[in-house]
Amino acid sequence: MNAGLIEALEALEKEKGISSDMLIESIELAMVSAYKKAKGFDGEIIARMDRETGDVHIYIVKTVVERLHNLETELSLEEAQEIDPRYQIGDRIQFEDTPKDFGRIGAQTARQVITQRLREAEKGAIYDEYADKQNELLTAFVHRVENDYVFVELGRTEGVLPPKEQIPGEVYKVGDRIKVYVVDVRRGLKGLQITVSRSHPQLIKRLFELESPEIQSGVVRIVSIAREPGSRAKIAVVSEDPAVDPLGACVGAKGARVSQIVSELNDEKIDVIKWSPDPAEYIANALSPAKVIMVNANEKEKVARVVVPDNQLSLAIGKEGQNARLTARLTGWKIDIKCQSQLEEQFDAQAFEAQMEEHEQFDARPFGNQAADEEFDPMAFEAQLAREEQELAAGLDIQSDLK
Repeated sequence: MNAGLIEALEALEKEKGISSDMLIESIELAMVSAYKKAKGFDGEIIARMDRETGDVHIYIVKTVVERLHNLETELSLEEAQEIDPRYQIGDRIQFEDTPKDFGRIGAQTARQVITQRLREAEKGAIYDEYADKQNELLTAFVHRVENDYVFVELGRTEGVLPPKEQIPGEVYKVGDRIKVYVVDVRRGLKGLQITVSRSHPQLIKRLFELESPEIQSGVVRIVSIAREPGSRAKIAVVSEDPAVDPLGACVGAKGARVSQIVSELNDEKIDVIKWSPDPAEYIANALSPAKVIMVNANEKEKVARVVVPDNQLSLAIGKEGQNARLTARLTGWKIDIKCQSQLEEQFDAQAFEAQMEEHEQFDARPFGNQAADEEFDPMAFEAQLAREEQELAAGLDIQSDLK
């Protein structure tokens, strides 16, 4: 050990970002391990490295006791006070026992432990660096694809894009440059494990932050996102500054900003919606590109009944119900969509039913000589009907006999 080691450790700190103090501590632990193995000593050992010269000194620690039981780890009170009269029972005294040469085995052991500590320290430094990147957007390069799992290079380490985090139908080739959202960073049995996503809704938020200075600064805020990866997404935005148009801030001049994001997501369609505190207006906006005639919002049940022109019904519902489904996710409301003619038919049907109810109530009035204000007896009424039917049947029989 010499000053050259200190210089090497400082160089490692600059190049790899590993603390030299951490490395020195690792070397000291390695020297303790090497000493114990070489000497067959099982007591307490302390190793200290001189920060200037790089020399390591080994110290055996002995405890002052009244009666000796272990000469290697204990020292009598009498012996201790010969060194310094102030020592008392229970004090711990360090004695230097630095070998002139640890030998080949000791040096080899030290190198192995130092190498291991360096590897662990580097992994720890990488973990600390990427732990702060969770929920952030990173640029990645496809490194390899194995059993539908895509492994990507993230700089100093590797991440994995599992099948459930991939965009359906997207093909990944080695060398492809893609933007990914960091879902999880953790230490596993095999080291650092970073899970990234291409299908997470927050990926769109981070992409808009990258393209829109207004969103990045907080002037325009993304309130909600609903996404079906690879197909369509809706985002609701609001401006904290009345002078700033939230839609324009997201779409950009001639659609330049949103086009960049659509391109990154392989032509996934994105609807930018203006958020409103009024649920009816918000839902009407969210159903874009369909036009809406009326929204009846029940805030207690979170149910909205929407009326659209007949020629807008299929657009409002969307292919396989996608537009309505995304609107429901975006707003958090249940959406019931009807076209104008359906509503008119419903109103006509309701009016007809109301008339029938009135007619049935009128027909249900008592027959015969009962006064209109008398209480109606259903059983008596049915009995009277039965008698009249019998009389009518008897009359028909008589007429048949006469013929």
